[in-house]
Amino acid sequence: MRIADPAERTGASVRSLRYYEKQGMLSSERSANGQRHYGEDAVSRVVLIRQFFAAGMNSRTIAALLPHIKNNGERCPPQVLRQLVTELERIDAQADELARARRTLGPHAQDHPGSNARRVKTT
Repeated sequence: MRIADPAERTGASVRSLRYYEKQGMLSSERSANGQRHYGEDAVSRVVLIRQFFAAGMNSRTIAALLPHIKNNGERCPPQVLRQLVTELERIDAQADELARARRTLGPHAQDHPGSNARRVKTT
């Protein structure tokens, strides 16, 4: 599929796909005229990359972890496992911090008359 297809299917921009490829997170074949062509697995790969970015990982970390994700049950090398555990701990700490902020802000949103905030879930 051409570059616009995985971009459209994932919500990523064409520019982002080019960046992912430049950073070694995504690969494509080139046609004789230089156009990028991606396999079907590109869509799931881009979704995964975007999830990792949303979790606060940087491109270097993502590029290091990707080859070991969904690798048919093979064990990660120790250095990759350490990096993975570090990222999971950071994500858990960030989730705890966000939950505390939500608990603090939630009651204030509920008290605002005439707003849609009453429908905001605060638990």
